[in-house]
Amino acid sequence: MRSEPDRTDLRTESRLALVQERPTPVLEWSDKAGVHRAVITQRTLVGSSEQSQLRVMDRQVSRTHFELEPREDGLWVRDLGSLNGTFIDQIRVERARVPAGSAIRAGSLTFTLQRPEARKVDLWPTDRLGALVGRSTSMRALFMRLVEFAKASAPVLITGETGTGKELVARALHEYSPRRAGPFGVVDCGALPETLLQAELFGHVKGAFTGATANRDGAAAAAAGGTLFLDEIGELPPDMQPKLLRLIEEGTVRRVGESQYRTVDVRVVAATHRDLQARVADGSFREDLYYRLAVLPIELPPLRARLEDLDLLLAEILPGKPLDAATLSALKGYRWPGNVRELRTWAQRARLVGNKEALAMLRSGQQEHGGLPAVSTATPFKQERERWLEHLEREYVTALMKKHDRNITQVADEAGLDRSYVHRLIKKHGL
Repeated sequence: MRSEPDRTDLRTESRLALVQERPTPVLEWSDKAGVHRAVITQRTLVGSSEQSQLRVMDRQVSRTHFELEPREDGLWVRDLGSLNGTFIDQIRVERARVPAGSAIRAGSLTFTLQRPEARKVDLWPTDRLGALVGRSTSMRALFMRLVEFAKASAPVLITGETGTGKELVARALHEYSPRRAGPFGVVDCGALPETLLQAELFGHVKGAFTGATANRDGAAAAAAGGTLFLDEIGELPPDMQPKLLRLIEEGTVRRVGESQYRTVDVRVVAATHRDLQARVADGSFREDLYYRLAVLPIELPPLRARLEDLDLLLAEILPGKPLDAATLSALKGYRWPGNVRELRTWAQRARLVGNKEALAMLRSGQQEHGGLPAVSTATPFKQERERWLEHLEREYVTALMKKHDRNITQVADEAGLDRSYVHRLIKKHGL
């Protein structure tokens, strides 16, 4: 790995020279508390809950009503299963782009989208941060945000598709933080049953359950003074959620089989590929826990949204083996549902059988499995399971959309799904 210049100097240099202006949408509305104006710089949840990022004072607005997302092509709104619905210019929508000058209605409130303002965005001055690489604007802006977030001790929630590098981001947050000399602990919330997950996270005393032959501290205590990374937080069982909330809010844990709580100094960084806001809306994930985890949110772009990084990533994965223009062009034409993880798998295959054969296998997998390679026992079960889940969602919804001529109501009825969930799947897979 290349050595990096002094981190403090990099922060200063980036602020002085490497900036980019980006149009930023502005939202205006009035409620019982007065007239409001908000610049939307990132995904923002709007609702009547005290913990909403944009809280509005209206009884007809749901606690988690809708989400705003600024994108390159404008501001997008997504309803979160609200009781009264979300409307754009009198048309009820599940997800839609908001035209400039249009109005969003939720409850009795009207939100107007004003002309975007220009906003300067800091860019990291190099194409790498720790083990992360990327020359695209989205990644260099992300690197800058990571360094800023690393200074704090507040929880971070990392979201993004499977294979986008969420654990690498968590490690970068640790490595650039004042806690870098402390431990970095990892717990996969989706890999253990609830009874073992609680013991893994908080520890246990001797005799607490079958197999507990000695006292053992959990991952939270083991990471004291450092960072605790909770992967797949969306899989956290309901009974575990209040226990994690206590750790975050009070900094205390209780081992299984023990009655007293212990104080633990640890920073929590969580990650998920699930839609946690939708889970909050349907009641499967605690609202208060979501807001405590998402104090500092980070969303990772999929590989297909930053294809300008492809050659740089391949140079990192296959050092000393440059690709010809035809191979690189073919790789850029692929959707990469498994993101960087799938790119690494292709590179390993290319090293063994050559670029031409590896490309043929990639195309064959795309035709046979809708872009998903054949099952491989060389990768962990969890990775294969997630890749096939992505495949199932994409192919199932695609088939129903074709069958019903993209009629979302008919698709939802036949699938036995809520329309809002169908819309989320369509967005997730770019359908």
